[in-house]
Amino acid sequence: MHPHTEATPLRRRALPRLLAVLLALALSPMVVGAPPPPQGPPPPGWDDLTDAQRDMLVAPIRERWNNEPDERHRMLERARRWQELSPEQRARARHGRHRWEDMSPEQRRQTRALFETMRSMTPEERGALKAKWRAMSPEQRDAWIQAQRAKGAD
Repeated sequence: MHPHTEATPLRRRALPRLLAVLLALALSPMVVGAPPPPQGPPPPGWDDLTDAQRDMLVAPIRERWNNEPDERHRMLERARRWQELSPEQRARARHGRHRWEDMSPEQRRQTRALFETMRSMTPEERGALKAKWRAMSPEQRDAWIQAQRAKGAD
């Protein structure tokens, strides 16, 4: 069995906390995280890369662009939004992506359900929930997460 698919006691205890963090993410513009530590000398700027290096970096995007024409508008929109982010917001977004990649399929399913719950709310409802969340005790937050998890299982 794959290690991410087994529900260990540690995972069962950690999941409510993870969902709490994800709720905080859904309620805030970006994930808070530290930039990655420097690793040796920085790579060269784009203009100093060889043609082969540039092609190696661009090839996966080119392939996806050509193979998924229905996703092109979404890809452009994501690129536009990325350009609007500050360096700190980009670092937090990268951190969130890495956390997502480390989740088990079940954790991702639950996270999607929670995200959809948040996404279906109006800005006023999200603001009210954010205020309510801040006033909740850890136990109340865990209960809220469990209720959302139960809704996602329906």
